[in-house]
Amino acid sequence: MERLDKYLADAGAGTRSEVKNLIRKGRVTVGGAKATKPETKVSGEEPVCLDGNPVKKAPEHVYYMLYKPAGVITATEDTREKTVMDLLPPDLPGLTAARRAKLFPVGRLDKDTEGLLLVTDDGALAHALLSPAKHVEKEYYAEIEGTLCADAEERFRSGIDIGDEKMTLPADLIRISDTQISVILHEGRFHQVKRMVEACGARVTYLKRLRMGSLVLPDDMNPGEWRHIFL
Repeated sequence: MERLDKYLADAGAGTRSEVKNLIRKGRVTVGGAKATKPETKVSGEEPVCLDGNPVKKAPEHVYYMLYKPAGVITATEDTREKTVMDLLPPDLPGLTAARRAKLFPVGRLDKDTEGLLLVTDDGALAHALLSPAKHVEKEYYAEIEGTLCADAEERFRSGIDIGDEKMTLPADLIRISDTQISVILHEGRFHQVKRMVEACGARVTYLKRLRMGSLVLPDDMNPGEWRHIFL
């Protein structure tokens, strides 16, 4: 339960002081009954109307799936490069400019890497998706040149020294062909797929993220496209 004036303000009906005046003037109804007190409690289940028009509170968080193309950097802003945020329209439906400014990409894809990216204002979800302790799978498709060592699958499963303080967490490597592989990580280090492949004797020439946890890049999305999703 929350106060009616807060509910209306959060729904974009006005500032707290403005919606208090609207309530006191009898222009707001809750469950069909006129409400004249700003402190009236509402659950969000009963219909709330202003001048007879339904008022829906905006969701606590918003989520956008983005198919990041190559050549765009994963950042909220940059003075020289085009960022993934530039791919979203400035006037996203239902979002105020202030709320749009709170959006950020979850994790990072290299400039030359394409694929699935989540853009949101949900910091808790971002932490859950990115924290190595949560073991959320990130699946990638890669094209390579060179020859992977014979024991590459085992080395991926055991963890690889890629020059960081710690070995990588166990990962899965699947050979699709001599030049195509699938990689599943449970963490997201700098250039990790590329560095793990290089440690096994080959080089990544193309990289695309297909999945983060249960969030999968749809087959009918094209580079640069975005969708509003509900989690």
